[in-house]
Amino acid sequence: MCFCRGHAMTTKHMLEEAFPGITVTLANHPRPLLKRLMGIVIPILQGGVIVIIMGGEQIFQKLGYMKPPPWYYSLRANRHGTIITTWFLGNYIKSCLKNSGAFEVFCDGELVFSKLMEQRFPGEFELRELVSRKLYNLRNSEGFSGGLW
Repeated sequence: MCFCRGHAMTTKHMLEEAFPGITVTLANHPRPLLKRLMGIVIPILQGGVIVIIMGGEQIFQKLGYMKPPPWYYSLRANRHGTIITTWFLGNYIKSCLKNSGAFEVFCDGELVFSKLMEQRFPGEFELRELVSRKLYNLRNSEGFSGGLW
């Protein structure tokens, strides 16, 4: 996730230096509904596992079970490892769910480059060329004569 943010910031600075006067805005791409829901469910599961491990057999008795299920004894035998694994694995999954994989570049509302479609990040020279071409076409279509600058 940090790599993507760093790449976006580097690209923002590069474009603002290459094309003075343009404004580059960074925004988060909306995540799919399933990822948003999983981002809610994972912490609940994490808390549930920790409560079950720490609460002991009494939790199962209060839920109406006379004897805990066999998997409980496996988890309870290594309670510290189970809690640590649950915590770190849950947090890793949550961080993966936050990433949409999007890196979209728009110029005047039109898509210039999409990482979602291309399945790769754009190169610096490629992105400069795409934006330059788009700005040139915009200026020509508005009736301006001359070059890009």
